[in-house]
Amino acid sequence: MRKAVLTATVGAAALAFGVAACSSSSSPSSSSSGSSNNAGAKPKVGIILPETATSARWEGADRPALKAECDKKNLECDIQNAQGSDQQEKTIADTMLKTEHVQVLILCSIDPTTGQAVTSEAKSLGVKVIDYDRLVTGSSPDYYISFDNVAVGKAQGTALAAAVQSMAIKSPDVAILDGAPTDNNATLFNQGYMSVIQPLIDAKTWKKSAEQAIANWDNTTAGTTFTSMYNADHNINVVMVANDGMANAVIADLKNLGINGKVAVSGQDATAGGLQHILDGDQSFTIYKPASQEAVPAVDLAAELAAGTTPTETFANVTDPTNQQAIKSLLATPITITKANIDQPIKENYTPYKDVCTAAYVAKCTAAGITAQ
Repeated sequence: MRKAVLTATVGAAALAFGVAACSSSSSPSSSSSGSSNNAGAKPKVGIILPETATSARWEGADRPALKAECDKKNLECDIQNAQGSDQQEKTIADTMLKTEHVQVLILCSIDPTTGQAVTSEAKSLGVKVIDYDRLVTGSSPDYYISFDNVAVGKAQGTALAAAVQSMAIKSPDVAILDGAPTDNNATLFNQGYMSVIQPLIDAKTWKKSAEQAIANWDNTTAGTTFTSMYNADHNINVVMVANDGMANAVIADLKNLGINGKVAVSGQDATAGGLQHILDGDQSFTIYKPASQEAVPAVDLAAELAAGTTPTETFANVTDPTNQQAIKSLLATPITITKANIDQPIKENYTPYKDVCTAAYVAKCTAAGITAQ
């Protein structure tokens, strides 16, 4: 029996098991199945991932983890990526629902408006919907599989405060770059890290220089936004940035300013770039969210639903603030990665060794105890 980590109630602020292979092409956009829904055919599951532009996790970690569990459960899975396009997400969903006749849809939507339309179509056809990683607020999915995203943010805030202390930063002056304002997860991350940072600001231990939500989690926008923040306040020496992609843009700016390594910088997703920045001393930490901890329960639940059996999991309830509905949920626990445990996501085959320990980083990897897997 899989147990939920906790019961979560999200505040009023708008947030965020059959047996052949799961189809998966080499294309990052799609991996479509082609079997008909004949008697005795494998259960069909549609899986929609959101994009590839701002985070490597969806194709680098989630897709292979989802495919592996589909193979294990002998499901016929169609895994596709909307590539950041709301129209493409709707088109993919329409094909899965009306042409492929999937029995369950696992959805990580680009935004709530698109996700609501897709979920409404699925429900009208009697297809069960599992929100994956991101809760589509206002859509009333059947289930929600994610990490405890408030805990993710709290881990970020706690690790950033620890970094400020270990770096002996005097008069901490923090710039905050939040994730997309339309992403429920970004709201939850913010709730988490501000639960740590705001008391420091209120106590005048830290100063808050500026805060900006970054539309679409766009890395380039994050870089230009931070440049503007720094131009307005040269005393910024702490950056609470919501993920590794945006942190990479911030660190590029810090390098141009010649102050990289002197500023505490947060992150999330345990990307190869994020781990390299930690090795360099330019990024203080990242948050590791093993894809298997979302992919395995999502696919296992889909298999149960497709088979028409009652799920055996013990669910938590997450309250959707848009309609106040309690959504049956499974929430995993995040892991903070610093230089001390930097090998963990590599050892666990989340972040490829070859992507982190390139020729320029072999010596630093060896010194940090990172070995090829």
